[in-house]
Amino acid sequence: MRCPFCFEAETKVIDSRLVAEADQVRRRRECLSCSERFTTYEVAELLMPRIIKGDGTREPFNEDKLRFGILKALEKRPVDMESIEAAIAKIKHQLQATGEREIDARSVGERVMNTLRSLDHVAYVRFASVYRDFQDLDEFRREIDSLSADGSKND
Repeated sequence: MRCPFCFEAETKVIDSRLVAEADQVRRRRECLSCSERFTTYEVAELLMPRIIKGDGTREPFNEDKLRFGILKALEKRPVDMESIEAAIAKIKHQLQATGEREIDARSVGERVMNTLRSLDHVAYVRFASVYRDFQDLDEFRREIDSLSADGSKND
């Protein structure tokens, strides 16, 4: 770490502590050249993978698109914003945890569907109908039957 006072490259760590709910490390440092002290904060940088779309094009992960799709499916449903934000954070964490530099859009869609399935069955069917491009009532019926087969009530 370069000293912000004299720009010398050699510094030593005097003290380290976890801060911000253990998401950051605070380090107190001292310059070996000018003896000035300063504080640095370290955060793990987990990059979001690029998304490989169905046509093979690649684009950066876009949290706004993820949020829009989830909010659209949950429109007029009794799900609080805290649960929605937690779901978005969970999906983002899952994508980061893969460690992959690129991930198929289909995988992202499946994660969204799994999350919506546990949040609200109506929102799940809405999203699935668009995502899987349902063409007729039989496809809707099969999806609803699979929800009923789970035995969980969430409508």
